[in-house]
Amino acid sequence: MTSPLQQKLKITGPVVVTANRLADGVVVYRGEGGWTTKLDSAAVTTSAAMAQDLLAAAKADGLRAVDAYVAPVLVTEDSRVRPGNLRERIRSSGPTIDLPLHVLKVKADHVPVR
Repeated sequence: MTSPLQQKLKITGPVVVTANRLADGVVVYRGEGGWTTKLDSAAVTTSAAMAQDLLAAAKADGLRAVDAYVAPVLVTEDSRVRPGNLRERIRSSGPTIDLPLHVLKVKADHVPVR
């Protein structure tokens, strides 16, 4: 059986390596110097070899981030990096529903003072 790190990547456009930060689950991107929470600071490549290198470095850093994978991005005319599909747009924007902690905080903020 072939290791996922040895499988061939099919790159059809610009990509980044993304994962979730182990400490709190925040979405992170692999940059030139390590992990970043800013997509614009991620290392963007169209090379399968470079994507493979970034992915290998990301997977080796299992103490800071987990479940690293290659994700598509769009690079705008003014060189801004944007998520390349719906899944990545949702991940970069955060949850699509209110989380229970947020709901509890909002309710606590509206408790009448007597």
